[in-house]
Amino acid sequence: MVSNVKILLVDDNPMVLRLLKQSLSALASVTTASDAADALLKAVDDTPDLLVSDYRMPGMDGRQLVEKLKSRPGTAKISVILMATKNDITEKLSQQDPADDFVEKPFFLKEATHRIKRVIDKIALEKLSKSASSDGVLRGSLSQMNVIDLVQSLEMGRKSCQLTLTNEKETCDLYFTQGQVVHAKYGSSTGDEAVFKVLRWTDGNFQVNFEGKTTEQTTKLNTQGLLMEGLRLLDESRRDSGQEEEEEDVLLDT
Repeated sequence: MVSNVKILLVDDNPMVLRLLKQSLSALASVTTASDAADALLKAVDDTPDLLVSDYRMPGMDGRQLVEKLKSRPGTAKISVILMATKNDITEKLSQQDPADDFVEKPFFLKEATHRIKRVIDKIALEKLSKSASSDGVLRGSLSQMNVIDLVQSLEMGRKSCQLTLTNEKETCDLYFTQGQVVHAKYGSSTGDEAVFKVLRWTDGNFQVNFEGKTTEQTTKLNTQGLLMEGLRLLDESRRDSGQEEEEEDVLLDT
């Protein structure tokens, strides 16, 4: 499901650039650049929502690229993910906080794509929020953003709100406080069980009410715990039904 998010992907290694573009193109609109100078020109010409860049590149490196983009009013608000080694992140980058997130090299393609996807989903939700109706309620279809992506996005954005999911005649309400699911109700099910049941929904609609609040606490796991356990149960269900497919992964080191 391709979102309305635009990514500028920068890496001087053609193989890494090609494989990451193939993987991310299923999630967003991707433009590529093989060096920071080219990326700077492309970002100014068509501002992306997200910059995904290698840190160590000949000439201008990833950090310098970010500094130049952040210094321009038109590109200052671009979200940034830098791909760097553990030593570079620890010794040179984490203290200066030039990025929203990091992908540690070497990395497996699936793992990197999953990490980048979380930021894509957060941006996509923010863009949808800007088109919310005058009553402050964001409405959409689960074909735009599925349940798992919605929950992850609300967690990353540390949102406090009521997420209502509808699928035909079924309705589920999830309440968030600072990105954590504190209460969920689906029919006679509440708490963790209610969340697990709706994570598998692929059809239906959603609405996010940023004024929705609750004093109830029915969940035992935090949001990440709910997602991990829910995905485990979903994978288990797929294995039992013979729907699971083996996917080849690739280790990338630049």
